[in-house]
Amino acid sequence: MTPDGVAAALWDGMTLGIGGWGSRRKPMALVRALCRSPVRDLTVVSCGGPDVGLLCAYGKVRRVVAPFVTLDSIALDPWFRTARENGEIAFTEYDEGMFMFGLLAAAHRLPFLPTPAGLASDVPRVGAPDLRTVRSPYPEPGHPAGRDLIAMPALRIDAALVHVNRADARGNGQYLGPDPYLDGLFAKAAERVYLSCERLVDAFTGPPQSLLVSRACVTGVVEAPNGAHFTSCDPDYGRDEDTQRAYAGAARDPALWRGFRDRFVAGPADTADAVGSTGPAGTAPHDGAAP
Repeated sequence: MTPDGVAAALWDGMTLGIGGWGSRRKPMALVRALCRSPVRDLTVVSCGGPDVGLLCAYGKVRRVVAPFVTLDSIALDPWFRTARENGEIAFTEYDEGMFMFGLLAAAHRLPFLPTPAGLASDVPRVGAPDLRTVRSPYPEPGHPAGRDLIAMPALRIDAALVHVNRADARGNGQYLGPDPYLDGLFAKAAERVYLSCERLVDAFTGPPQSLLVSRACVTGVVEAPNGAHFTSCDPDYGRDEDTQRAYAGAARDPALWRGFRDRFVAGPADTADAVGSTGPAGTAPHDGAAP
């Protein structure tokens, strides 16, 4: 498939899962194609980074479900922050462990999974006030009558976007970097999976545990060199800090945002020559402009 073909397969009001972690190995070629599409009113489930921020900047998001939305070297994505502070989006915030259990429940087609994660936090009071607890039916040391646990609801996903280093045409995906993140769970939790990769291969090299995504989960495959730009995709390339600073800075100035958008989002081939480049400095509040 192509990135624009993936975007055309998505629809208004859906729940979209996005793999990667912060500003690391995000399927940015697919996200940029989604920004160019007419799709709106999304619930986005993500260990958020500029994927969430860009979709907020383009007015695509109704709700974000996430443990964080960070650019790693920049603490908080400014587009997400602006959308949240202006009341443009709803936000359900889970602890990272709770978020993982929500994906795990969805992957196993369960309504929820019990977990102690989040019990001692303000997440049930502030981040996700609809959470419930359950009492374990089993005695434990120190809890002869069982103990209360968070009943973490399944994070059901209509479709997931995931980026990996290598994939074959059948949909098997391999990561080569230091961390799988939660991409394997995103793939299993979703009804459809669109997998982008740095390079299509006929045969994989490396340990079998690096095969992260099974073809049994995958709906379509996109070969997208530099498809995670400007986030990192180790060991193929690191994060493009110059472009990331330009993206974040553009949230302060509509003219800078238009320049950034025109250079890095408007065209389907705009990542190939962007890696390592210095983009326009700065960005602006969401100006409501069409993609």
